[in-house]
This record gives sequence, C-alpha cells and structure tokens, in this order.
Amino acid sequence: MQFKTLVRQEHLNQHGNLFGGYMLLWVDEFAYLAAIEDYPCVCFVTRAMEAASFTQSVKLGAVLTFTVTRKKIGNTSVTYDVDVTARDVSACESYPAFHTSVTLCAITKDGRKTPLPKPV
Repeated sequence: MQFKTLVRQEHLNQHGNLFGGYMLLWVDEFAYLAAIEDYPCVCFVTRAMEAASFTQSVKLGAVLTFTVTRKKIGNTSVTYDVDVTARDVSACESYPAFHTSVTLCAITKDGRKTPLPKPV
C-alpha cells in the first residue's frame, strides 16, 4: 500500500530539513491506515516502532512516498515495514529517506488485547 505527502514549510526544523517528528507521525498514521484496510472494524493501538532509520535529509517541497508492507501477523498484533522515499521538487529521481517497522495491537473497546481475524 502506498501513501504520499508533500513537505511544507510548517514541517521544517531550524536547519531547513524535515523535522523527524513529522516523519514519525506520518509513519504511524499510514501503518494504522494499512492495518484498518487489512482488518476492517478492528480497533488498533501502536504497540512498537523499531529503530527509526533516517537515511537522508528531506527538504521543502519534497514529495514523500510511504510504502507500507505487511511483514508479520501474530495472534493479537500485526507488523508493517514502512519505507519512505523522497523526490525533491526539482529532481526526477527519488532517494531513500527513512525505514522502520511498526507493530499494531488489536484491542477491544475496553482496551484489552484481542485476537486478530483473518486479513481481508
């Protein structure tokens, strides 16, 4: 599954690069969206994020592509690899910018872990 976003002025840090917190927010959001597409009507919370690997700075105007791939299915959780590439506004080619894995846990309405159904 792929998602895209544009790096805008409000996403930049004091050095003029993408602030890492925005990357983490988008990664978490897009992993969650992948999970609810795979498991409709299941409530999820983020359980873990592996070591975040920022591989290259991202500048204003870059288009980010988030590729979210299901990596592992457990009894109550699912893990997605998230790879992010960036393409600068004036460039034709994309470059790797970030990688991590996100684990989401299925929960009941009262917050208890619950078994995952089969994915769609």
